[in-house]
Amino acid sequence: PFAARADAPQGMRVAVVDVQRAMMQTEDGLRVQATLKKEFDKKQQELNKKQTDLQKQKEDIDKQSKVLSKDAYQRKLEELQKQMMELQTLFVDYNKELDKQQKEKTEPIFEKIMAIVKRIATTENYDIVVDKTTVAYVRTDLDLTDKCIQMYNSGQIPAVTPAATGSAAPK
Repeated sequence: PFAARADAPQGMRVAVVDVQRAMMQTEDGLRVQATLKKEFDKKQQELNKKQTDLQKQKEDIDKQSKVLSKDAYQRKLEELQKQMMELQTLFVDYNKELDKQQKEKTEPIFEKIMAIVKRIATTENYDIVVDKTTVAYVRTDLDLTDKCIQMYNSGQIPAVTPAATGSAAPK
């Protein structure tokens, strides 16, 4: 609950921008998403194939349970368990790699969006521009997201210097 403060400056101008949406709906952001989706789908197919192979091995071992010695059966189950653990590790590794790729590919877009936000704030005299995801309510006329996307796509991107954004990188 925020209350108006008596000592707050009169006429302070505040706007919001949905940084994540702005990044992902630019032409570059859409390309990055498509590239990452292709990569994800390829990795997912690999994982699905390995999982299917392991399931088939499990079924084969179960069929052999009556003819194998208890020790041989146990060894096969342990080997299968080991392969399943390796598959789980591979899954985690793939996810980490995809997260890393996403961060690397979206960082330049983020920097450009922040430069655009700064330009809009400066030219339109906004005192504060807040990320929309942290705001419970805002009038639609104070949302700069679409304007940022349009400026980005039309090439109206100010020179970007990493220190100039004044904000943290996306998660």
